[in-house]
Amino acid sequence: MFENLTERLSRTLKNVSGRGRLTDDNIKDTLREVRMALLEADVALPVVREFVKRVKERAVGSEVSKSLTPGQEFIKIVQAELESVMGESNEALDLACQPPAVILMAGLQGAGKTTSVGKLGKVLKEREKKNVLVVSADVYRPAAIKQLETLANDIGIDFFPSSAEQKPVDIVSAAVAHGKLKFYDVVIVDTAGRLHVDDVMMDEIKDIHKAANPVETLFVVDAMTGQDAANTAKAFNDALPLTGVILTKVDGDARGGAALSVRHITGKPIKFLGVGEKTDALEPFHPNRVASRILGMGDVLSLIEDLERNVDKSQAEELAKKFKEKKGFDLEDFRSQLQQMKNMGGMGGMMDKLPGMSQLPDNVKDQVDDRMFLQMEAIINSMTKGERSRPEIIKGSRKKRIATGSGTQVQDVNRLLKQFTQMQKMMKKMQKGGMKNMMRNMKGMMPGGGMFPGR
Repeated sequence: MFENLTERLSRTLKNVSGRGRLTDDNIKDTLREVRMALLEADVALPVVREFVKRVKERAVGSEVSKSLTPGQEFIKIVQAELESVMGESNEALDLACQPPAVILMAGLQGAGKTTSVGKLGKVLKEREKKNVLVVSADVYRPAAIKQLETLANDIGIDFFPSSAEQKPVDIVSAAVAHGKLKFYDVVIVDTAGRLHVDDVMMDEIKDIHKAANPVETLFVVDAMTGQDAANTAKAFNDALPLTGVILTKVDGDARGGAALSVRHITGKPIKFLGVGEKTDALEPFHPNRVASRILGMGDVLSLIEDLERNVDKSQAEELAKKFKEKKGFDLEDFRSQLQQMKNMGGMGGMMDKLPGMSQLPDNVKDQVDDRMFLQMEAIINSMTKGERSRPEIIKGSRKKRIATGSGTQVQDVNRLLKQFTQMQKMMKKMQKGGMKNMMRNMKGMMPGGGMFPGR
């Protein structure tokens, strides 16, 4: 996420970190570099101008805190301004109304609107404990109606049927009436997208808005379109009373222009980030956390929330119980750890949130490949139950059979067993309560130390 901007800003801000005092002269070059970094990230020009102006005003002649060096003070100012341009704090959905609270989703075709309806439905059902109904008013793309129905079934939320023969306004009115009758907490309405903003589309969505009377009107936009995302959001905002934005495909956006431009240009907050294709890949937008990630400082709070949501409590308790009874850590446990990491967005998703990971060399980052985890899982799946519980019995002929069964080579099986042994040692250190020893051991499992050897 925003790798190019992170790399450029991290490099630029290093140049100012040794300064004795912040002056107009010694930050001039750094500010020029910051400006170039933002423009290359496809941040809208008015946003760049305002950002650089505000950083300069705050930095030159500012009182430097006793606990910080002038360089650290400058970085702190840049971080504060990044947060400010993105909206200070997270703005949650406002669902305080007579149920059902209607959420209207708008946006261009291909932005990921239908998928976002499903993801938002899942967030509201699982995290907010809401009874959710979804409906599609996209009569121009019958596949969109079917797509939403399939998504709703997969997630376990209710779908209100509609068809291409109906009028969008009639569909929405019927869905909201049904929501009231059946005591739903939330009704999410998916609307039709177009390839560009046009009068017909805007007239239709205004009519739908009038019929639905939503408490939230969210604009769904593709982050990879950069500052165009902000301009399209502004066109919609001029026609509709938007209450917020969902920025999709953020995991594929190396630049970050949309995230830094949307709030400034539309005046509307980004409420959620779509960070992957899975139905649970929707994160609340926290400007302070995103600013921290952009500056290469990681996002530990989001990582902790991911852990709390995705770690299977019963499995964790089972593992703790095994440790207590000194039963050790076997390949069955190792497999469940791999599966939980996969649920958290894989190693790539986790590394994005760990401080300092942006400074890792590219050849090391390339080795952290989620396909490797799938291969490791396939190898463990090809073992018998006895082999998983007693890995020491896996010798020559067994290794060949496991490699054939998992479509891998014997050296891949050997590598997995080596990685498992390292993990086992680390777990023993944890068992003895030696956290320092465990952390020291983890260094050996990081790239270059054996856990992720080049393949």
